[in-house]
Amino acid sequence: MNKLKNIQNKVLSNEWATLNRIDYDFQFNDGSWKRISRESYDRGDGACVLLYNKEKSTIILTKQFRMPAYANNKNDGMSIEVCAGAIDNNEAPEVCIIREVEEEVGYKIPKATKVLEAYTSPGAVTEKMFLFVAEYTDAMQVNEGGGLASENEEIEVIEVSFAEAIEMMNNQTIMDAKTIMLLQYAQINNLFIPA
Repeated sequence: MNKLKNIQNKVLSNEWATLNRIDYDFQFNDGSWKRISRESYDRGDGACVLLYNKEKSTIILTKQFRMPAYANNKNDGMSIEVCAGAIDNNEAPEVCIIREVEEEVGYKIPKATKVLEAYTSPGAVTEKMFLFVAEYTDAMQVNEGGGLASENEEIEVIEVSFAEAIEMMNNQTIMDAKTIMLLQYAQINNLFIPA
């Protein structure tokens, strides 16, 4: 990109993820160059999935405490979301989400279909989400789910009708962007109407 030069990166924090300060020269459309400084939070990429059952017209969601949501709204910090997780090292996104489904909600799904890739906060976070859909049946349940104690997870598994999930989205009970995108994907593509 010839409108960008003199990029300097400084690590501000390297705890759970990496917070970088990036200074760079950027050329604006009028030809002028300006020195700009931005902070960028790098936690790797992630995968998420809308688990759906066409026969029952249900989906599976998770409910868990999210400190940033609590810090922003001072509510209880509980967030209702689709199953999701961080992609490990060079792991394929589909492998990641199949593993996360078993850990978080207790179902062993054979496959998932990628439907979208998206940055949910490209102004501050490097994470790209790989969004999947996958059918589930009651026979696929292998445990109660709830997440991994080693990852300090305490996840409530929620099975609701698709109609109820849409209402939860509309009344802002669900405020998670990846979940909203997948619910709207299901609406637009008539996921619950037999082919």
